[in-house]
Amino acid sequence: MQASLFIQIAAFSGFLAVGLGAFGAHGLKNKLTAEMMAVFQTAVLYHFLHTLVLLAVALLMLHWGKSSLLLTSAWSLVAGLILFSGSLYMLSFTGIKILGAITPIGGVAFLIAWATLFFAAFKAS
Repeated sequence: MQASLFIQIAAFSGFLAVGLGAFGAHGLKNKLTAEMMAVFQTAVLYHFLHTLVLLAVALLMLHWGKSSLLLTSAWSLVAGLILFSGSLYMLSFTGIKILGAITPIGGVAFLIAWATLFFAAFKAS
């Protein structure tokens, strides 16, 4: 059950990443400053990469079975996607610099996701 939920979240996130990436490449290149375009591109890059990792974690749940470490990794990835990429998307659209203060919280969520994935793999071996 949990694995299928995270596969669905990853599929939706991948859909959003493709859509936002295309929107940025075609709809924003003349609307954002070079600095804000770089921020947007960072958001898309991390969005794509961590969506793929979320999918991999969900597939590992199917392979390794119920694991609190994999569950923590998956939810941390979801939090990181929202907080890291989401704050960068909002920063690039609005230019409100304080939104950049949220980004490191998302980065910490990504670090937790990677660390718990490591320990899940260590435990499984």
